[in-house]
Amino acid sequence: MKKLVKSETDRYICGVCGGIAEYFGIDATIVRLVFAAMGIIGGSGILLYLAAAIIIPKESAVMQDPHSGNESGQDEQD
Repeated sequence: MKKLVKSETDRYICGVCGGIAEYFGIDATIVRLVFAAMGIIGGSGILLYLAAAIIIPKESAVMQDPHSGNESGQDEQD
C-alpha cells in the first residue's frame, strides 16, 4: 500500500512537495509551483504547506514502523 510521506531525497524545506509528487507520480517542481502560486494569490499555500509539514510523517519514520513486523516497512510477499 502506498503511503503519503515527506521525502528525504527530494526536498528543499521539509520534503512535503517531494512527498506529494512521489505519491501522485508527478514532478516535484509542479507541486512546488502550485504551492507557490497559492501562496502568492491568497496565502493558503503557506498554511497548507505548514499543516502538511506537521501532519505528514517522515519517510524514515514510516519505513521503521514497529507495527509492520519488518524494518523496511514493506509488506512481505508470500
